[in-house]
Amino acid sequence: MKKRIALFDSGFGGLSVLQSICERHSNFSAIYLADTARVPYGSKSPSEIRGIAFEIVKWLEFQEIDAIVVACNTTNSLALDIIKDFSNVPVFDLIDASQQLIKESRLGVLATVSTVCSRAYTNKIKSFNKSAFVVEEACPEFVPFIESGQLNENLIREIASFHLGKLFQNDIDAIILGCSHFPLIRPIFNELVPSHIRIIDPAIGLAISLDSLLGHLDCSLYSSKVPFDIRFCVTSDSQRFSSGISQWMRINPKVDIISLRSRSCVF
Repeated sequence: MKKRIALFDSGFGGLSVLQSICERHSNFSAIYLADTARVPYGSKSPSEIRGIAFEIVKWLEFQEIDAIVVACNTTNSLALDIIKDFSNVPVFDLIDASQQLIKESRLGVLATVSTVCSRAYTNKIKSFNKSAFVVEEACPEFVPFIESGQLNENLIREIASFHLGKLFQNDIDAIILGCSHFPLIRPIFNELVPSHIRIIDPAIGLAISLDSLLGHLDCSLYSSKVPFDIRFCVTSDSQRFSSGISQWMRINPKVDIISLRSRSCVF
């Protein structure tokens, strides 16, 4: 029987996580929740993010799922404990999953303001490599660009060059894409990052972590198509989100509008 996983993010970013999962697994169904009414998360306070995480996990209680995938680094960094404490199914997250991908000792992290302020990646890396050097750079501009769907590649390249340059000054060996939106513009990073610096996408580690739930088949035996049995939900503007899915994943699904504000809790 197929396992059903739930992925959530503030918007389109989690699609990069979904794609990574599809590249490794085929026999699953899914529900994808985008909290588009409150995107972006990266500029919100920790208490706001924790309250949102509680609303999401309580909504997911009624969705008949087998696992939750935290496809948002900001929520991961500020509210993973909320999700785990209130979930009745296993929780898989990006930051913990990144450990199996990291081999370098001098690392840069490119993420949202909230994720950088939390130092979640630094703390995680230091937990298994105390001598590691980690520098984190906040990049708040990318998520609004990606969510708007109006990508000015020259401007994005200019912004990326500025933030990457600050990481390069620290003689790093690898860069972690610490926001799930950022792999959606991976070609720009591939162009700007020197070949001797490895780009790490935590979603690949998360897909590997899901082997314990979904099993693992020879990836060469099937394509990385999104499973047919997937429900997309948003908290606002379903038409815009449907257009965005078509842009990023080349599929045209139905998108449902749901409400998360039926429950509240202060953290």
